[in-house]
Amino acid sequence: MTGAKTAVEWLASVAPDPEACRWEWERHPLGVALLPAGRAWDVLILPGALGHRTLDILTRILDRPGPVLVDFGDARTGFFVPPGTASRWVGTGIRTAGAGVWIVVPYPGRCTGKVRWLVPPDGSGTLTDPTLLELAMHEAAAGLATRDTEEG
Repeated sequence: MTGAKTAVEWLASVAPDPEACRWEWERHPLGVALLPAGRAWDVLILPGALGHRTLDILTRILDRPGPVLVDFGDARTGFFVPPGTASRWVGTGIRTAGAGVWIVVPYPGRCTGKVRWLVPPDGSGTLTDPTLLELAMHEAAAGLATRDTEEG
């Protein structure tokens, strides 16, 4: 089984009807599916600049973070974290998607133009540790604040 196929299976496993999800996903021209968060993963959604800088920091300290999505225009970056994280998150300015929330997820390996993978899922179930993510976010925010002060 290829990495993309494994990733498809892993993502589709959270759908109410995984087979129907895969069928639609693979044939829909936009290549997206609406999937429920809170089952195999939650998503923490950071503003664009903070999200990109946070991902840069994470990739320096981890071999591979969990899956990461970005929306059209790079305005928001979504980090896949363990289920339950969204209900416990208290950070300001960070959106959460957990139980009861559905998100648009592109087919792995396909770019839709509206949402795309910065770090695609590999099918193994690897998720970003929320503690490491928070530390990386603090470092990223400090870097952005320093940059803004220097430019201002």
